[in-house]
Amino acid sequence: MSSQQFRTSGRSSKRPIQARDAGVGTGFLFILATIASVVGLAATYYFFVRTTMGQFIDESALVEATELGGTAGRASTSLLDMLPMLSLAIATLMVVFVTVARRRWTAAGIAVAACIGANAATQILKFLIPDRPDRGVQTLELNSLPSGHTTLAASAAAAVFLMVSPRWRPLAGFLGSTFAVATGVSTLINQWHRPADVVAAFLVVGAVMLPAGWLILRTGSSWNVWKGYGEHWAASRIWVWLTVAALLIAIAAACYSLLQVMPGLSADSTIDYFWAGTAFIVIAGYLSALGGTWLFGLAARKA
Repeated sequence: MSSQQFRTSGRSSKRPIQARDAGVGTGFLFILATIASVVGLAATYYFFVRTTMGQFIDESALVEATELGGTAGRASTSLLDMLPMLSLAIATLMVVFVTVARRRWTAAGIAVAACIGANAATQILKFLIPDRPDRGVQTLELNSLPSGHTTLAASAAAAVFLMVSPRWRPLAGFLGSTFAVATGVSTLINQWHRPADVVAAFLVVGAVMLPAGWLILRTGSSWNVWKGYGEHWAASRIWVWLTVAALLIAIAAACYSLLQVMPGLSADSTIDYFWAGTAFIVIAGYLSALGGTWLFGLAARKA
């Protein structure tokens, strides 16, 4: 081999390998996450609806929510009254803007279909799940799981998360989950839903939106490009750290509140069950955001 041939061969051997398309190699993780959402939904239903302990914790949180009436109650009622139009307005404006400005027609169709599917699934589950069995806990027997208001807010936030480019997803995940968590807590304060109803709504949204998100990654590989944290202010790690901080605070609050009524789940509490239930909602909401941000960042095509 001549020296010229050797130099040519050496240059060709160092040719950069083309980056993989978005979603490639992560389908199994999306399947696992979807299955985990379904299993979590079943476990939430079984423990908080079918068992005495779960019913007592869930119902006690609902009853103790009356302690936070007044200003907090009026504010949360206003939020809930505006929620359907607010969720639809936010999701519609963002989806239309991204679709028209970025021409992401396929992504828009998938995201909107998944949003509708999540809300339909919640209503179907409400109809199919049997009434709460008598476990000796004073409670309304009618099924209220999952929460329709929370599903609406969470699915709208998830649709926006799926539509935006990867550099915006850390911010969209934090703000969207905050909006959904605030909605869920508001339903508890107003005694519209128990904590388990809200947690179940998050899990329904996850089970429906995760497969839709993978399809968006596979059909929009050209724009699902992740350059890493710090490339843009919306891709700052601060949004992840804020989510983690909220999770840790909620976990600590749940543990502390439940320890106050252990062992035997005392009936003397005046607000511990409420704070525990609120913490469950916060944990479910922000854990979904953290997991989604990590998974979609991993699955996006690397620049």
